[in-house]
Amino acid sequence: MLFSYVEAIICARKRESAGVSVRKYIFLRKDCKKYSPARNNSIPVFGFLRYPSVNKSERLPGTRETAAQNKYATLKEDTFMKKISRRSFLTAAAACGAAAALTACGGSSASSTAASSTAGSTAASAAAGPVTLQWSVWDKESTPYWQAMADGYMASHKDVTIEMVDLGSSDYMTVLATQLAGSADLDIVTIKDIPGYANLINLDYLKPLNEVLTRDTADFNGTIEQLTTDDGNFYAVPFRSDFWVLYYNKDLFDKAGVEYPSNDLTLEDYDALARKMTSGSGDTKIYGCHYHTWRSAASLFAILDGKNTIIDGTYDFMKPTYDMVIAQQKDGICMDYGYLKTSSLHYSAAFENQQCAMVNMGSWFISTLEAYMKDAETKFNWGIVKYPHPAGAEAGSTLGTVTSLAINADSPKAEAAADFINWCVSEEGAQAIAKTGTFPACGSDATAEIIKSTEGFPEDSNSVDALTTSNVYLEMPYTQYASDIETILNAEHDAIMTMSETVDEGIQNMNDQVPAVLG
Repeated sequence: MLFSYVEAIICARKRESAGVSVRKYIFLRKDCKKYSPARNNSIPVFGFLRYPSVNKSERLPGTRETAAQNKYATLKEDTFMKKISRRSFLTAAAACGAAAALTACGGSSASSTAASSTAGSTAASAAAGPVTLQWSVWDKESTPYWQAMADGYMASHKDVTIEMVDLGSSDYMTVLATQLAGSADLDIVTIKDIPGYANLINLDYLKPLNEVLTRDTADFNGTIEQLTTDDGNFYAVPFRSDFWVLYYNKDLFDKAGVEYPSNDLTLEDYDALARKMTSGSGDTKIYGCHYHTWRSAASLFAILDGKNTIIDGTYDFMKPTYDMVIAQQKDGICMDYGYLKTSSLHYSAAFENQQCAMVNMGSWFISTLEAYMKDAETKFNWGIVKYPHPAGAEAGSTLGTVTSLAINADSPKAEAAADFINWCVSEEGAQAIAKTGTFPACGSDATAEIIKSTEGFPEDSNSVDALTTSNVYLEMPYTQYASDIETILNAEHDAIMTMSETVDEGIQNMNDQVPAVLG
């Protein structure tokens, strides 16, 4: 392999008002591995490396080492790395190979100037004429809102072409990171989950969007703040927001003579209602409530008062919620977690087969139920209400997951990419998304009207009002340690729910293990 025994370092200087800072450094190694600070390991990628922006006097994210101390980083005094495309990098590396050595950074200044000039020319020409934006997505053919967003934007921006690059849903964020490591020609990137988002930030692949977003961050119901990093920047803007509601079977409630749940349901009220709605035994038993095997379904009621998050490192606040759910499980109010794991019973089957009176689930389940009822042999009436909340929390406080858009830090078309993102979160963009049955991140009366007008949506006023949220708390807010925290919490959740550990034991293990990750 070219440069199998040397590190090829392409350098450039970037001076700021307060001095000079290292922006990015890339080099070849014979082991062809990339250090991943979020996971504290190395993964193969293209035979070259890129690291987060960091001055060599600062620690690398996820480590206790400075860039100068880290075994993967070789920096000399006043040596600065240039951000370049993979193609430019390999061209420069080949030139170094022809010279048989790369001994210092000074020789790259001419090529650095040329590369900067080329990038500037590209940006200028893009702004002056037709622009083609490359956009990374997954499952393009089966996900209608991708095309709706692209078509809606292009209809009012005739000089822009949006080309989608389908990376597939399986391991999407890993594939995306690999593409960006190779400086793929992506301009807009879709962010699927928080651990992957944290990793891309650590690797310095995303452009800060604080000065890019034109819509008021208050319109995002607090999700922007939960995507903001320690440096005060956010690097992605949500365009889709799925939030959790409580689904209930109206026919079962009518048969039991129990009043429907309301849009201001405390956890105490919810528990009492679930117990009232539990009846029968064996195959004909009706469970009052149902929790899917995801950790979020059973445990995250606890964060809805806004006082705690799951990334703080202390978890005593989760005890009341776990105590409630375990008591329900022991009393037969909900299905046994162990049975659900071994049988792989899906929450949709439990609700559609009328085995449970209520199920807490995300807003994505609405379209699933609408489609199911069209062809179901046994139809039933159903509705939704706002998510159950702790006493003292505001009604409409709920869990959420977001799908976001970001800009590749290497894109020469950042201005055009930003315009597309701003359109996607505008009222026009939100309505285009809502017409596909998907909830936009910035909802409005108009988008709620569109959603409720879909065939099969419940017609009662409570169901319509349930589409309005007050506070949305992400299941996993931003932290560079998201992946490690998720692993710990999932393992302890499994132990608590199978009752191989007590609630107190599981929470103590969380309290011990997560701070060790946080350092």
